[in-house]
Amino acid sequence: MGLFDKKYCDVCGEKIGLLGNKKLEDANLCKKCASKLSPWFNDRRHSTLEEIKEQLQYREDNKAVVAAFHTTLNLGRGYKKLLVDEDARKFMITSASRDLVEANPDVLDFAQVTGVDLDVDEDRSELMDKDKDGNSVSYNPKQYEYRYDFHMIVRVNHPYFDEMRFDLNNGSIETGTRSINDPGFTAGGPGNGGLADTVGSLIGAIAGGIQTGAVQPSGRATVWNAEYQEYLDLADRIKQVLLGGRNAVREEAAAEAAPKIKVTCPVCKATMIPDANGCCEYCGSPVKGA
Repeated sequence: MGLFDKKYCDVCGEKIGLLGNKKLEDANLCKKCASKLSPWFNDRRHSTLEEIKEQLQYREDNKAVVAAFHTTLNLGRGYKKLLVDEDARKFMITSASRDLVEANPDVLDFAQVTGVDLDVDEDRSELMDKDKDGNSVSYNPKQYEYRYDFHMIVRVNHPYFDEMRFDLNNGSIETGTRSINDPGFTAGGPGNGGLADTVGSLIGAIAGGIQTGAVQPSGRATVWNAEYQEYLDLADRIKQVLLGGRNAVREEAAAEAAPKIKVTCPVCKATMIPDANGCCEYCGSPVKGA
């Protein structure tokens, strides 16, 4: 069969346009049929025609589950939200705000959740000074502005995907010239530690919502930036809702056996006490030196 020979969808039988073929392991799929697959599914090219037909039937059946879904919780501030039906113990993650049946997001049971993680991306850009000739030069020492993005990862036991990842925020959280790991804070950025910095720190504490030494119900201390803290709290809430009380006994036992030294997680940046396995109690990442 030549490259430009006419191709037809092996699911619906419709003719496939020149650039519209979505290859399967043993067949061809048109764009329309491919669009009906789960948005979390990413193994199409290694799927057989029979497997794709089974998934499309599951997706069709899912519409009835969506129609019966009653949202009692709406969590998230990004493009996609976590919608929860607490009575049915089901959830979905979707960007749809109106016609959910048309959007047909996958509906899962709480029991299918195997883990919930928070991934925090830190990005920094260097601040530049000008020399006497007007050229851009680095400060000495170098100075940076920091911004953060929060991504929730829900790991699941599902026949067509094992992970659902979505952004918690729709715009980066900017913390100025202080990294979230910096224990100090001044409203005006780096200084020389004099009186102006002391006053600046007090102003920053009021404006930024510093809660030095405060401890959350999760057992970790709050961070100095209030907006950053809000997203940590939101991630905590999502984790609690999805995992429910299923792992409460096991987590409590692990917490009792965990070292009682507070450290900063290199992944989610939370100050916490590692669990019995030397991992972050919130995101599960290994903590160096735990």
